[in-house]
Amino acid sequence: MEVKQQRPLVRALYENPIKPEEIEQLSFKCIEEEAGSHGLKPEEWIVLRRMIHTTASFDLRADIRFSPDAISSAVAALKRGADIYVDSNMIRGGISLERLRKVFPGYGPENIHCHVADKDVAEECKKAGLPRSLFAVRKAKKALEGGIALFGNAPVALLELNRMIMEEGVRPAAVIAMPVGFVHVVESKEELMSLGVPYIALAGRRGGSPLAVSVIHSLSIIALDQKE
Repeated sequence: MEVKQQRPLVRALYENPIKPEEIEQLSFKCIEEEAGSHGLKPEEWIVLRRMIHTTASFDLRADIRFSPDAISSAVAALKRGADIYVDSNMIRGGISLERLRKVFPGYGPENIHCHVADKDVAEECKKAGLPRSLFAVRKAKKALEGGIALFGNAPVALLELNRMIMEEGVRPAAVIAMPVGFVHVVESKEELMSLGVPYIALAGRRGGSPLAVSVIHSLSIIALDQKE
């Protein structure tokens, strides 16, 4: 098959280089122009705007939920270097320690907890016949107290956290509730939003690890802006 001769589009980029941060700002400009009036508080919009940037889905506006104290509580937690629990290694891999360290220089890998692949968690899962994510969040109880919990994958883990809040008095500084799927997803988020803990949630079935990562990055930016 003969390859058609044409000029590759990337040649224009070679000739007029643009930095990643400039691309991000151009993207945000596009989002601002297309989104129009959103009715959110400025800091809530920073969170949603990055979620839209992550997915190119403007209709997330209809499903995003903030408790009144969510951003202030999460930002305060980041500033004091609170532990962060995540329900998947994808989220752990996606969180930028560089961003976190700009807010609290002491942040390290040891502050981001994910137990879903731990051997003891796998053994408990096998014995009980329940999802691994349930035992992973249970193992992280110490980190959850006063920490930030991110869910982008496992609704069962969020259900278990909800139980720990109700029955064991666990009090995270904030819960980012964005598990995705068709089973236990909607009700896990609705239950969380009824418990009186600070939350940022995406109502309905949609969610995912990239969205959860985008939220913690937005919160880091808000925290950094407040420091400067």
